[in-house]
Amino acid sequence: MMTEKKTAILIMAHGSRLAEANDAAREIAAMVREMTGYEIVEVSFRELHLPNIQEGIDVCVAQGAQRILLIPYFLFVGAHVRHDLPEEIEEGMKRHPGVEMVMGPHLGVHRKLAEVVMERIAQGLDATGWR
Repeated sequence: MMTEKKTAILIMAHGSRLAEANDAAREIAAMVREMTGYEIVEVSFRELHLPNIQEGIDVCVAQGAQRILLIPYFLFVGAHVRHDLPEEIEEGMKRHPGVEMVMGPHLGVHRKLAEVVMERIAQGLDATGWR
């Protein structure tokens, strides 16, 4: 009988000097944990805040992850998504050779993001009294 490998989700956010920006990424991770039922859903930051991506990988491995899906919490493809994050994953694989690591897609263009923008438009119009 084949046993299911323990999978972790590691959300990779940019990181900010502003605590509330980093807290927002943690809140998203908590929502994802609740919505998916994955036991290990962690958040890490590319810069300006800890845990950094290597530390995030370590936290997943410490919880018994045998494979990690690393999700870029980035809207657009830029240097981070194209170069920096794959390099981070490569580094993590060297440090944990027995653990599978794959990068998932960034947020990109998605109808659900347009729906969030529509909600924000409605909130903005209500706040200004323009409708």
